[in-house]
Amino acid sequence: MPSIISVEHLSKLYHIEVRASETAYNPQAATLRDSVSGWLHDPFGAFKGNGKLTKEELWALRDVNFTIEQGQIVGLIGSNGAGKSTLLKILSRITQPTSGRVKLCGRVGSLLEVGTGFHPELSGRENIYLNGAILGMRREEITRKFDEIVAFAEIDRFIDTAVKFYSSGMYTRLAFAIAAHLDPEILIVDEVLAVGDAAFQKKCLGKMGDVAHEGRTVLFVSHNMVAVQSLCERGLWLQNGVLRDDGSATEIVSKYLKTSSAAIAEQSWDDLDNAPGNDQVRVRRASVRPASDATKKTDVHTPLIIEFEFWNRVPGAYLNLSVVVSNEEGQPIFNTGSGHDPVWSQRPFPEGLFRSRFHIPGDLLNDGTHRVRLLFVKDQTTVIFQFADILIFEVEDSAKRTGWYGKWIGAVRPKLKWETEFVEDESIVMAGVQ
Repeated sequence: MPSIISVEHLSKLYHIEVRASETAYNPQAATLRDSVSGWLHDPFGAFKGNGKLTKEELWALRDVNFTIEQGQIVGLIGSNGAGKSTLLKILSRITQPTSGRVKLCGRVGSLLEVGTGFHPELSGRENIYLNGAILGMRREEITRKFDEIVAFAEIDRFIDTAVKFYSSGMYTRLAFAIAAHLDPEILIVDEVLAVGDAAFQKKCLGKMGDVAHEGRTVLFVSHNMVAVQSLCERGLWLQNGVLRDDGSATEIVSKYLKTSSAAIAEQSWDDLDNAPGNDQVRVRRASVRPASDATKKTDVHTPLIIEFEFWNRVPGAYLNLSVVVSNEEGQPIFNTGSGHDPVWSQRPFPEGLFRSRFHIPGDLLNDGTHRVRLLFVKDQTTVIFQFADILIFEVEDSAKRTGWYGKWIGAVRPKLKWETEFVEDESIVMAGVQ
């Protein structure tokens, strides 16, 4: 298959003016987005105090090389500030590289930020024709696609309204519909899809799959690792402006999640006033450990105890703890809650310190990274505080295995009871048939 995108030794350098002081710019900690955002919020901040302006270099991209073949769906992943947005803007010809070159074979439809490419004073109808013209399409081609675009975006009632009155969700619907339906050979979609509702996101993912099956190329950027793995056949991993790895989407996502997820087996906060929470509840400690031997490594056979300590600050509150355990792709594995507690369920909590725990049996979890989200629920209906990734722990594969030695399929890996019995001798049955 021919290469439709070719990136050779691509680099992008930004020069940023910062104030030399105790809070001066740290090139290892800040990103271009952070620096620009800080200037927009406080444009005269650099002139405050005794610090003087200095120039810092920020390499958003450094010597990036890859090719993408026609018809491929490629996921681009990496943490915030990794250089993903800069790369997309160069591919979309919004900005120029400092060095290197990009070769694109075909028209590019980009969905990078909400409202990009829209004229706010023009109506949705007029912006469809404007975007089509930018892509180099004739008016007849756009008219032929017009009804399909409006139907997909589900904004027919507002198609003749100026887009400056659109909500962010309406912007997203129309922008994606335009980008996907005006037949670009290359479709570039950034995390902007996160603005839409779940049903529309699913619809967009399906459309991107259809686009690829038609022989067009999709470059998809997302922090939703489940979507990347399900939609993309290949993954590119950017880290600090450098292409860290390139391979199958499943393999790259797994490597990225393992690197970006440092284990958190225990956290504690002894100071009530500074502990995470609010005026209703605060967390003192969270831990995950093997049920029998705390020094033992956790493998798929190891029973676990997950435990929380928390201060209830409202006398008479009816509280439940709800816990969601997810795998490394972000898929929820199970949800459990203290509503099954035989002592405190449906009972008012006095003010004070509490300890709550639950047990995870061995031979349930699959190997891989697991994340724990803790929610405090009042009156069984209202979430009063939640803490994402309060614990992150690794479950290792067992050294003692029989039969299959590949990656076990599924979010869980239960050891279920099986029974087999001999019912009848087949030779006797066949003899009876004769």
